[in-house]
Amino acid sequence: MIIVSACLAGVCCRYDGKATEIPAIKKLVDDSQAVIVCPEELGGLSTPRLKSERIMAADGEFKVVNEEGEDVTSYFIEGAEKVLEIAQEIEAEFILLKSKSPSCGSHRIYDGTFTGRLIDGQGVCAQILREAGYKVMNEKEFEVGGDTNENHPHF
Repeated sequence: MIIVSACLAGVCCRYDGKATEIPAIKKLVDDSQAVIVCPEELGGLSTPRLKSERIMAADGEFKVVNEEGEDVTSYFIEGAEKVLEIAQEIEAEFILLKSKSPSCGSHRIYDGTFTGRLIDGQGVCAQILREAGYKVMNEKEFEVGGDTNENHPHF
């Protein structure tokens, strides 16, 4: 059993209320081979919601802020911890998450300036899952059949 980002399976749960459905991923869910999660919704954020990005705080720690400058880190951590619980409960083989997301991004995320610029990094959920020993990949890696970047950054 695997875990997939709900938006990749066609659930309209992205920050903008849309989905990013990939038919092969939706088929895994439809065939009961995957469980869907949205860490941001699990953490208590609504859909739609303000766009958020992960940034380096003045104290040297990372946090997540929305486009109005509100610190929403606790929602992202809570959602990631719930995804980790689900992964442990179903004994997930691996986790397939949405690229670039401040929660799910596995190799590159937006830089916190809300300008569309990407940097090397990972989202809160991807980080927590990796730290727990899970293999995390994004939809692009899934489409080509495996991890294309073994040297992913860790915070």
